[in-house]
Amino acid sequence: MDANNWRPTAPGGEPVIDTGDWRIQLQPDSRKRIVDKIIEILKRHLPFSGQEGLQELKKIVVRFEEKIYTAATNQSDYLRKISLKMLTMETRSQNTIPTGNGISADGHSQSEN
Repeated sequence: MDANNWRPTAPGGEPVIDTGDWRIQLQPDSRKRIVDKIIEILKRHLPFSGQEGLQELKKIVVRFEEKIYTAATNQSDYLRKISLKMLTMETRSQNTIPTGNGISADGHSQSEN
């Protein structure tokens, strides 16, 4: 390796191509599919009422996905963080007794009403 011409190399000695930001490599519809999958999982575990409740759930999921997307260091980290959160949520919902709380049409917890 020449100190004046430093490049990272792969195990075979080939130069590693810097592909830049990992987010550029995501397929255009990947994030939408991930958001849709999260919504489907949450619909099974979180009660909501009406179309407005569903819209509020979608807003929450989009904000969650955006936060993870922004914080992730690479695509594997992004998918790992989302998977871990979904697994944690599913595990918690299996260990709790449903109380009838959920997102109402006005966006508030039903326990607040």
